[in-house]
Amino acid sequence: MRTVPPALAAHLATGVTTLCHGWRLTRRDGLVMGFTDHDRTLVFDGTTFLAASGFSASGREEAQGLASATSEVTGGFSAESITESDLAAGLYDGARVELFLVNWADPSQRLRLKVEEVGEVTRAGSAFKAELRGMAHRLSQPQGRVYTRACDAAPGDARCGVSLDDPRWHAEATVVAVLDESRLRLEGLSGHADGLFRNGRLTFTNGTLAGEVAEIDDQTGDAVRLWLPLSALPDEGDAVRVTAGCDRSLAMCRARFENAANYRGFPHMPGADFAYSYVDGDSTHDGGALFS
Repeated sequence: MRTVPPALAAHLATGVTTLCHGWRLTRRDGLVMGFTDHDRTLVFDGTTFLAASGFSASGREEAQGLASATSEVTGGFSAESITESDLAAGLYDGARVELFLVNWADPSQRLRLKVEEVGEVTRAGSAFKAELRGMAHRLSQPQGRVYTRACDAAPGDARCGVSLDDPRWHAEATVVAVLDESRLRLEGLSGHADGLFRNGRLTFTNGTLAGEVAEIDDQTGDAVRLWLPLSALPDEGDAVRVTAGCDRSLAMCRARFENAANYRGFPHMPGADFAYSYVDGDSTHDGGALFS
């Protein structure tokens, strides 16, 4: 149950209020930012809440139960706060947002209304719109591992065990031609087989897109096609790091990486046709292993 502090309750009871909202956003990398829809910057609870023209929240509804309430917050891009490049790089995905009701004339009179997470973010011109999801939305998210034929480890992570720092599995390359937002030509891939970087990753190490990571759809020779278009066109001469891809099959894990012992899928899982079949004279149903 939410308890309104006595000083704020007394202010509300006057009927003439000086109220505004404040948002404290904590990114997953630990960066803390504050915003307010008031026309002056506020400071409280160790955070500076910047006045942001056009930064405002939508209406919302609250209900009992475990249903996750959602709302939206809109604003404009600012070099001092939220930038378009940071949003495109996913730095705000899953960020924690605390919503405060504040008496701007006396910020010590405040109430934390909600704790939410940033969900879908959309951009239009020089503005953005971010969905704020109640913490109950986590109850509808899949948790734990999925029982599937394909490997569920990310290539190169601790569960995979393959080091992508091995020269066989990565290349330092340079952009030599930009065909469009999703097609590039790179110099530095000639020492690797065609298709090695299919389903891999491309990371920009300098230039305007420095730090941005893109998933590779296909690679043939020096030509690379990305799954999704880049947020901006890179410049010729920008440096990139390209890492080998994996289709998460046991065959590729064994043949390409010699890493079958660390395979994290269930390739011998019986399919639906076997599960729904019946006992006959041509098959064995004694509980033994289907594959040796």
